[in-house]
Amino acid sequence: MPRNMSFAMTTDQIRNRTKFVTRRFGWWFLEPGDVVNAVEKAMGLKKGEKIKRLCQIRIVSATPEPLNRITKHDCLLEGFPEFEPADFVDMLVKNYRCPPDEVCNRIFFEYLDQEGTT
Repeated sequence: MPRNMSFAMTTDQIRNRTKFVTRRFGWWFLEPGDVVNAVEKAMGLKKGEKIKRLCQIRIVSATPEPLNRITKHDCLLEGFPEFEPADFVDMLVKNYRCPPDEVCNRIFFEYLDQEGTT
């Protein structure tokens, strides 16, 4: 059974199929070919709330790299074409309270199903 990966910060990008890369401070066990359920939110659900599956994705690659190594092209792959790399790094540093050179897992994926199930 596939694991659930939350896309709470980028739900719209997943729904619109404009996101192909995600950066995580974990998920080191992922291997190419692994299937994951992309969900709206996986933790912090209120009583009675259920997980909302957005789609299924297949991992193409997962590689460690410093957060501040992101390129303009990767901003596009992350679903933020309007961002410069510094904008993206600032967003994650503020959200996760990590240093800009923190090593993260750059996860490249493909969509398995065409429509989300919201």
